[in-house]
Amino acid sequence: MGIFNFHKNTFKHGLHPPEHKGETNGLPIRQFSFAPMMILPVAQHLGSPSEIVVREGQEVVRGQLIAKATGYVSVPLHAPVSGTVRKIANVPTISGKMVSGIYLQTFPYSGQEVLEGTPIDVETATKEEILKGIQDAGIVGLGGAAFPTHVKLKVPEGKTCEVLIINGIECEPYLTTDHRVMLEQADDIFMGIKYLLKVTGAKRVIIGIEANKQDAADHLEKKLPTDLPISVKVVPVKYPQGAEKMLITAILGREVPSGGLPIEVNAVVVNVATTAEIGRLLPHGRGIQERVITITGPGVKKKGNYLIPVGTPLRYVLEQVGAAENISEVYMGGPMMGVAVSNLDISIVKGTSGIVVFTENEIKKQEKVYPCIKCGACVDACPISLNPSKLGILAKFEAYDQMAEDYHLMDCFECGSCSYVCPSHIPLVQYFRLSKSIVRKRKATKQPA
Repeated sequence: MGIFNFHKNTFKHGLHPPEHKGETNGLPIRQFSFAPMMILPVAQHLGSPSEIVVREGQEVVRGQLIAKATGYVSVPLHAPVSGTVRKIANVPTISGKMVSGIYLQTFPYSGQEVLEGTPIDVETATKEEILKGIQDAGIVGLGGAAFPTHVKLKVPEGKTCEVLIINGIECEPYLTTDHRVMLEQADDIFMGIKYLLKVTGAKRVIIGIEANKQDAADHLEKKLPTDLPISVKVVPVKYPQGAEKMLITAILGREVPSGGLPIEVNAVVVNVATTAEIGRLLPHGRGIQERVITITGPGVKKKGNYLIPVGTPLRYVLEQVGAAENISEVYMGGPMMGVAVSNLDISIVKGTSGIVVFTENEIKKQEKVYPCIKCGACVDACPISLNPSKLGILAKFEAYDQMAEDYHLMDCFECGSCSYVCPSHIPLVQYFRLSKSIVRKRKATKQPA
């Protein structure tokens, strides 16, 4: 495991956890079966939850609007299947909270055709019409953040987007969804880039891909449209290079300032799967109903990359792929930045990029947490040069003001590198997540942190 910067075209620090991508990166995307009952929480994105616009007992068609956006930082929700709204009630989520949601019973003999909408013509549509079309399609960041894409693409007044970066890095261990999307959905990606170029005003596009996906880089380079200013950039493999600030440093050599956004350095970064969805949905005026997800890990028998309807219960997914009897942990997302689930009755949401299943054979018993020995491993690993050791100590003493103001806590994007290398087994990233939530909550209520 390396933690130092021996390569150009990358960022300082970071690490090299085992990749575990070989079992699925060669498996093509397959359509997943439709669960008998879909569970659809309305809070599937950052910002305001959607507002339900259907009633119990109502029959809906696949692709139909079932929950509308409730503001600018919000997106609608569309029916992932044709079926009947059986119940509107609280549903479980990965956070442990119960939120408002819809239980949608699938029509067992339906052909599940997708409802067509009003197409957005990339040649004639204005920037505002494209942004509205992206919002109306319910598109959020599919790399895991689930931030409404139309908000991210809105270039603030006085700012300029010089370069659009399409993020095909996918540095998270086990996950190969973006890899397969680049190999199988190139036309959708390039169509999505057309929309993105028009809405951001970018002069050029760079598709960033890690060296362990050379086949995807070669494939996209062969299909590059001659009428678009697109290039493909292959960068060394390192975690967490998929974080947008790290990718900007690796590709452009620019550093996003503390507390700033990519537009501060004249860049916009969009995940490659999100780009493909824009290119797939907007020409038909459709809403997103499904996404590609990697299902893998030692506890899975039928590993692969699957196109799964949003709302599919996790328990149903595991039944279909054949889970081992001695399952110990199930992660939504990857093992570094994903979350271990406590309830198999939660469902696939728009931000679910992977499901990784571990058995008792791979999971060690809870390691004893020892005091920090100030070895500096976490400092060497942190990609944004924070001091996780000091932050961890301050978190124990609930010194949230000092963490946020003096040690830049809010710049942490919770990559987990510090926890991964800590010889004392201190759950640093968990401390930081809790601390950040407290800072945000108290800031919102204007209390001292």
